[in-house]
Amino acid sequence: MRVELRSFGHKYGNPGDLELLFDVRHLPNPHFVPELKRLSGHDSRVVGYLRSQPEVQETLQRFTDLLAYLLPLYKREGKSYVTVGIGCTGGRHRSVMVANALARALRRSGFDAHASHRDVRKANRTRARLE
Repeated sequence: MRVELRSFGHKYGNPGDLELLFDVRHLPNPHFVPELKRLSGHDSRVVGYLRSQPEVQETLQRFTDLLAYLLPLYKREGKSYVTVGIGCTGGRHRSVMVANALARALRRSGFDAHASHRDVRKANRTRARLE
């Protein structure tokens, strides 16, 4: 069974083809840290900032545990793929980091998991047009 962790920004609308959706807008937002604002959740500085927050670590563990429980049940019922949406406000920082971390954790547990990022570049394109 293939598992896709798709990051996105709620402000651009929710993807319609998800089996599960996790909202990470409860986590600290790097957008409000001036030196991190223009970076993405792929950047090690953003990852380090988020990983240093206890609620990020707990959220990752709880999401990982829930998926480790649910995915074998989906597979047992004949699903060949599961798409999990991970949404934050703009789809640039938190959702990207969480989707990447979950994909890595699931791969370590033997799942065919990968992350994709729908909106990670949208903020840069909008900003470039304004400047």
